[in-house]
Amino acid sequence: MAAKILIAEDSPTMRSLIVSTIAALGDYEIVEAANGFEALRILPREKVDLVITDINMPDINGLELVSFVKNNPNYQNTPLFIISTESSERDREKGMTLGADAYLVKPFSPEELQSLIRQYLPQEV
Repeated sequence: MAAKILIAEDSPTMRSLIVSTIAALGDYEIVEAANGFEALRILPREKVDLVITDINMPDINGLELVSFVKNNPNYQNTPLFIISTESSERDREKGMTLGADAYLVKPFSPEELQSLIRQYLPQEV
């Protein structure tokens, strides 16, 4: 059974880049959300193994999504990565304090994202 990754990113171009970066790793199922609100609607219906979110999104931003995921007993152990243009130490600290497992700054290195995914979602051999 392939691990399922939820991507919450409002930029179609960035979402596509993240999807192709993950697809290059092999067998992962990818669920896409165009914003935090959509991600919150998907979570109860899909069992996801990893959440990747942007911070700056309309409606519900990525930090609110991180907070929801990490404060919900059903998802609190689900790894969560933030990929954002917000590059200050304060932004990184806030994301990590809320419970993010990793924080990548755009433009991110595809290899760095792939390495994190391998670390948090080892594929069964």
